[in-house]
Amino acid sequence: MLIIISVLLLLAGVGVAILSHPAFGLWRHVSTERIQASPNYYDGMFQNQEPTPQFTGDINGPDAKHRRWKMLKRFMADKDSVRIPQTPIEAVKTDLKALPTDSDWMVWFGHSSYLFCLGGKRFLVDPVLKPEFPSSLMLKAFPGTDIYRPEDLPPIDVLIVTHEHWDHMDYATLRNLRERVKKVVCPLGIADYLRYWRYSDEQIVELDWYDSFDFERSGLSTFDLYVTCLPSRHFSNRLLGKRNQTLWASFMVESAGRKVYIGGDGGYDKRFSEIHERFGAIDLAFLENGQYNENWRYIHTTPEDLEKVILDLQAKQVFTVHHDKFALSVHPWDEPDSVAHEIAVKHSIRLLDAPIGAVVHY
Repeated sequence: MLIIISVLLLLAGVGVAILSHPAFGLWRHVSTERIQASPNYYDGMFQNQEPTPQFTGDINGPDAKHRRWKMLKRFMADKDSVRIPQTPIEAVKTDLKALPTDSDWMVWFGHSSYLFCLGGKRFLVDPVLKPEFPSSLMLKAFPGTDIYRPEDLPPIDVLIVTHEHWDHMDYATLRNLRERVKKVVCPLGIADYLRYWRYSDEQIVELDWYDSFDFERSGLSTFDLYVTCLPSRHFSNRLLGKRNQTLWASFMVESAGRKVYIGGDGGYDKRFSEIHERFGAIDLAFLENGQYNENWRYIHTTPEDLEKVILDLQAKQVFTVHHDKFALSVHPWDEPDSVAHEIAVKHSIRLLDAPIGAVVHY
């Protein structure tokens, strides 16, 4: 009995030690005032603009638990070439610090991480660039894709975090970038993580849907620069605890007469046509395309809905993300690229397509 108790105490101690890792953010101070005042927070959690069940299709039937477990086992066991490439993906190692800021360009790091320049400012979105425990247990990069690290990045004027999921908000990357980031723009609730990870209040701009931040008026830019937080159709849950306690979002960046839309994660709804009506011509849209499944069609963009998204938004140029680095669903790893190209050809869309690390001018 003493041995059993000792083993249980040891296991409990190990569990507490693991969950105390800063990446989980379990011991962060949670600021509730702005969250509870948000019109998007009611019934004890953030809500989407439309009813959004997390699971759809057969996975919600009378045998739902069994089906979900079966899908999880398939996901964990399926390591063949359908989901994961067996040869290295093409990637380019660019000297990011040498890129000039007198033109507009972008560099994609795979999945939903990318750097772009607009109006002379550098913007970094959802960087996941440092494989470190515990995220390294959940995110396994495809061969050839994991070639950039935080130290490869130049100083960042604006870091944008769309939501708290591990494949978008990486503790190790953000920790290593802290001293080189001027401002972080994020949805409600994310600031508590950032403060816990030693970002200062002066660095953080926390926004609700439809809030805008004027960098010129705040003295952080000598010319017009606006970032507007916009809706998405998704959910939040870092690991443990109650769901939807932090907000998920998309963003519009406006500067020097140009607009860049950061789509974040989310299923299809009317927001894309509304964003077009509100902002007019969008020069470049980064759109989710990958890690989809019919069982969660309301929280991720399916191939069928990607076409609707592109047509509703009417952006001049499109770059699709959320693919080519991690296998977080069961579709063929290269299917998102094929889907995007088919849509682009069908509707004469200017699809920007480039290997990881390549510089694309837009």
